[in-house]
Amino acid sequence: MLQFEIGDVILNFGLGNLDRRRLKIPLFKQEGCRTIMRLFYAAVTSLFLLFFFASSPLAVVEEYTPPPMTEEMYPCSNCHASMELNRKKRVLKEEHTDIKLHHAETMRWCLDCHDAGNRDKLRLYNGELIKFTESYRLCGECHGPQYRDWRSGIHGKRTGYFTGSGKRTYFLCAHCHDPHEPKF
Repeated sequence: MLQFEIGDVILNFGLGNLDRRRLKIPLFKQEGCRTIMRLFYAAVTSLFLLFFFASSPLAVVEEYTPPPMTEEMYPCSNCHASMELNRKKRVLKEEHTDIKLHHAETMRWCLDCHDAGNRDKLRLYNGELIKFTESYRLCGECHGPQYRDWRSGIHGKRTGYFTGSGKRTYFLCAHCHDPHEPKF
């Protein structure tokens, strides 16, 4: 057994077949020192918790800017509501001629991200429909490290108060990356 004595407290540790030892550590023998150390530990812990929660994204109001869209592009239902749904993967020759899909094009198709039933919404992998202002959630399903870095402010653009004292504004992935051809 290994025994430590710190002030009036004795700690015993069973160490199997090791020799019994007694180690005295003469710390905080006086009550005044103990009180000071307790206050010091409480202050350090409080400062840590204050810093952690004040800098947490959950402690501030967050605002997401809408994705860059022109009036001709949105709402999508202006055109798609009257169109017959065609789920077949194909090159769009007559519509969206300005869109070139260079985003995992051998594996992806428009309806992997855009909802077939409501073109004014995006569709997550689990089928949940989200607004275009939440497109970061869709991007994050495949681009996890970038999403993590974006949430912490390392990737992408964010403006506002970084100390937790005010509103932060996040710019969406589509502000810097074309969602159909995301590389710079």
